[in-house]
Amino acid sequence: MQAKLIKHVNALLPSGSSINDAIATALDISYDAAHRRTSGKSKLSLEESVQLASYFNCSLDVLKEDGLNNIVAMRKTQQIKTPADLEHYFNSSSISVASLTSSKDVTLYYSAKDIPIFHTLAGNLLTRFKIYVWLRLLSSSEKRISFEAYKIPLSVIEAAKKLGDLYKGIPKTEIWDTTTFNSTLKQILFYYQAGMLSIETATSLCNHLSELLQSISTEVSKKDSDLKIYHNELLLMNNTVLIDTPYKKAFYVPFTFLSYFETSDTKTCEQAHLYIKEQLQQSKFLNTAGEREQHLFFKKIQDKIDALVQLISASDVLGFE
Repeated sequence: MQAKLIKHVNALLPSGSSINDAIATALDISYDAAHRRTSGKSKLSLEESVQLASYFNCSLDVLKEDGLNNIVAMRKTQQIKTPADLEHYFNSSSISVASLTSSKDVTLYYSAKDIPIFHTLAGNLLTRFKIYVWLRLLSSSEKRISFEAYKIPLSVIEAAKKLGDLYKGIPKTEIWDTTTFNSTLKQILFYYQAGMLSIETATSLCNHLSELLQSISTEVSKKDSDLKIYHNELLLMNNTVLIDTPYKKAFYVPFTFLSYFETSDTKTCEQAHLYIKEQLQQSKFLNTAGEREQHLFFKKIQDKIDALVQLISASDVLGFE
């Protein structure tokens, strides 16, 4: 496996470069120590292998033996239980996104089962409500407390907004259905009926959703918009994310509300990219679908928001078929 990693690193170097010099620089060791590793006289430790993979921006999947091609190395984001955990998540996500999107030729693909998280991180009432919901759902130790009485540290709000701002200007291709807002609408309804959300706040949250929907609708109608939305009625979206840059791809698969498995494995990312492109071909591109199609699509979502507002006012029952 060591020989495979050394061979892979060597293939990444410019023609004429010394593999020993490169290994010595990456591991901060002497030329002789590097030579012992490239010649197989000394073994690379696991820590050194990880350090090399990080330095040369390659996946440790190159260490896999033949017959293990279906095994992919993945990184798991941290578990979130407290506001401090969530703040760390936002800050580490900002660093990750900034490093991946520093290139001009970058595209983010999002399979939107729910409203993509970055659309909700404006630092407003909706941001606070989503944080409240996430922390309550991710931690069983959260005490019963109303949204209005729940104190969210300012630093968490600021970290969330910073992450949201990073996504602005990044070309995004999102696959939606008219159910994409359903989860947030259900959350508002649940906490209102549980007596943990006042009628005024619940109504205000619905207004924020209407404003967000209108903003997205306006953006989609612009020429050369950075936001591209495709409508797919059959695909079961799952909030997976693919970030595509000229030098690297990263694929994110959710396993909780906010936590993801992440891999940069070349073959896996290429397969995910191909799958997404196939789904886009079977979807309706709203940006060029015409005013009528755009209006009908966004109106279906707005009608659900309006129905929830009416329910809150009438204290009736709303179903999400």
